Amino acid sequence: QVQLVESGGGLVQPGGSLRLSCAASMSIFSFNGMGWYRQAPGKERELVATITSGGTTNYADSVKGRFTISRDNAKHTVYLQMNSLKPEDTALYYCNAHRVLTTIPPTRYDYWGQGTQVTVSS
Repeated sequence: QVQLVESGGGLVQPGGSLRLSCAASMSIFSFNGMGWYRQAPGKERELVATITSGGTTNYADSVKGRFTISRDNAKHTVYLQMNSLKPEDTALYYCNAHRVLTTIPPTRYDYWGQGTQVTVSS
């Protein structure tokens, strides 16, 4: 059973930094990719950053240059380093892992953590 456990959220002032962690219950190479999504009150969940099993990263335009996604394969953990935080970064941050089965058409399975709250406020 896939379990994703996030940690590292909290309250930080504008301009500050936080590092989120997502610990998976199995090797992160058992997934095609992992990533972080966020959902602010009254808004839809949006992609923040992803990393494929091959190490390719992708970022939302709103976080490019400020956030960095990385992984520690031995610890089965993916991180999100968030710098220069802004009030608009306030949201519940979710860890995601996905698998794509080579069926026709391909079938994607998504797994989610419980979320960790990030609040940026003075």
